[in-house]
Amino acid sequence: MIRVTHRISIDESELEESFVRASGPGGQHVNKTESAVQLRFNVAASPNIPPEVKHRLMRLAGSRLTQDGVLVLVADKHRSQMRNRVDAQERLIDLIRDAAAPPPPPRRPTKPTKGSQQRRLDGKSIRSTVKKMRGRGSDE
Repeated sequence: MIRVTHRISIDESELEESFVRASGPGGQHVNKTESAVQLRFNVAASPNIPPEVKHRLMRLAGSRLTQDGVLVLVADKHRSQMRNRVDAQERLIDLIRDAAAPPPPPRRPTKPTKGSQQRRLDGKSIRSTVKKMRGRGSDE
């Protein structure tokens, strides 16, 4: 069991890992080994995730989510397969934690106070008089 939050845990049997060849630096080593990890997690069918978290997770996943509700994460940052596996699992856990946090309440707009409105208008009139004084003098 992978502990995500105090309420949510994921069974390791729900994760499906496949290994592919990674691109990038590494020379001949990268051409021979399958060090990149493709982690698949079926969000839609997971019994361990509450429905509201599932909904937010599917929204957060974006293009990483297939039409069947499977989340696909590809980790090929490191040259080691083991480090890529850990990286993919950590990214999945972070994504689920982000989805588990409830969204903040919507912002309620407030009105400016009378004093702040008056200060703003006073500043504008002062600035206006300064600019009027810059004009050319009369030819008298």
